[in-house]
Amino acid sequence: MSDRELEAAFAEVKRDMRTFCRSVAEIGYNGVTLDDVPHLADHEFYEAKVRKRIQLYRTYFKELFQVVREEGPHLYLTMDILTFTPALERRLGNREKDQRQFMESLLDGFFKDYLEVAGVVFRIGESDGVDVKEQFRSKLVLKSPAMVNRTLKAVLPVFEKYGRRCIFRTWTVGAHSVGDLIWHEATLEKTVAGIESPALVLSMKYGESDFFRYLSLNRNFFVTDIPTIVELQTRREYEGCREYPSFIGRDYEQLAIELREAPNVIGISVWCQTGGWTPFRRLAFIDESAIWTEINTFVTLRLFKHGEMVEEALAHLPNVENQPALIEFLRLSEEVITDLLYLPDFAKQRFYFRRVRIPPLIGVYWHHIFVAHSLKKVVSRVVEEGEASIRSAHAAMAKIKRMRTLALVCHLPEEDVEYMEYTLGIVALAREYFFRPFDDEMRERLEQAKSKYKKRYPKGSRYRYTVKLDFKPFKLNRRYLGFFKNHLLRKQPSYRFIDKIIGPRLLSIVYFALKRTRPKVVPKIARKSAMGLDAIFK
Repeated sequence: MSDRELEAAFAEVKRDMRTFCRSVAEIGYNGVTLDDVPHLADHEFYEAKVRKRIQLYRTYFKELFQVVREEGPHLYLTMDILTFTPALERRLGNREKDQRQFMESLLDGFFKDYLEVAGVVFRIGESDGVDVKEQFRSKLVLKSPAMVNRTLKAVLPVFEKYGRRCIFRTWTVGAHSVGDLIWHEATLEKTVAGIESPALVLSMKYGESDFFRYLSLNRNFFVTDIPTIVELQTRREYEGCREYPSFIGRDYEQLAIELREAPNVIGISVWCQTGGWTPFRRLAFIDESAIWTEINTFVTLRLFKHGEMVEEALAHLPNVENQPALIEFLRLSEEVITDLLYLPDFAKQRFYFRRVRIPPLIGVYWHHIFVAHSLKKVVSRVVEEGEASIRSAHAAMAKIKRMRTLALVCHLPEEDVEYMEYTLGIVALAREYFFRPFDDEMRERLEQAKSKYKKRYPKGSRYRYTVKLDFKPFKLNRRYLGFFKNHLLRKQPSYRFIDKIIGPRLLSIVYFALKRTRPKVVPKIARKSAMGLDAIFK
């Protein structure tokens, strides 16, 4: 990219940043979060080439930060613990004390250089995905509650010195002994034991897993008196990433009511722009096509900040021509998601494996739809009323047809509802495959549906799920599936004796041995996306 092209691209970024900040400030948000500290904080331990690159980033981001200040919101930066370059990793190695001292030094210099930054958001439980090939790459270095505790105690004085806020995320993906921090109250208590700092704020996801439905409120909100903010998501990464309507109002209305009993909750943090490993790229408050996220983001603030109910919040939504029709449309979108994208009889059950609360969504993973014999075996073990689930799917498809009519009445993008109908139509057909005897006719129907879908939304089009069909018999005896369900899965968060004996160590040994001898036993998507399946076995 030439200097002229770079300047033109950055000018567009500045315009978008101003539009975004102004829009969210107008509806009542008071802060924005950008990535990230390591790319902006210079340090002598970095390679000369990296330091030169950081200087370029600093030049551009200073201008972006000025835009944010002019529009009003407070500015926060994210930071993984810990992000390495090759030279930094050689310098620090696995020495915990050296890593802590580096963080203290890095943050001290960063706060001196950036007076406009109100604080830093720490992530310790997830690192960069396996597909990240940059020189900067984050890794999980804090593996126990005690290590996290020592790190917080080391860096909090730096935040206090400069009057900045340390927002510590409890989000984890099951790796190492701190991997259940998101939901296990004993782990949280150990992590923050003895810490009293006016700079510290905890940030917790609302449930015991990622941003899914069918999750009860995370009880860790009631474990500590440390000020806490609630992490919410309005760009629903597992529900189409705003490519089709996925209203979240009723779920969040209930959460807001329950959290009124948690006196330590001081605010919310709303993911409206990023999240997930998907090709979908609509930008809220920048692209006109991001209306579904914008509605979610507006309503979410009204529910939590003003204590309103859904209908009250929607009454404040600007430029609404037909309020009753809009309310019906959004209600139907919620029902379609909860009854069709999710499999209710599975989603209502709670399962834990090792340190992870099993997600309540099965068969759909970001922008992938899986229809496989292995899934057929699994769901048949946990769902008793298969025919009722099929009827529920057909009823949901009828609701989408009603939504298309309402979209025209409300002047909403009807093509997005059509896309929802095409996409979830495959999910509805998969429901029949899961719960009825398999035959050649079912195979043909699924293959024809996939072919029609690919033709309607070809590769490279603006949005499209990938549909993966696999009818090969899953060669695992039902007896073994039963053993896994009865002994390795549990329905309560508390650990059983067998979990303590088998879960942490033996399963790790078996998994990594199996991966070495039969690498294809782990599906490619589990190896190549996000942190990979390895994380939960560490």
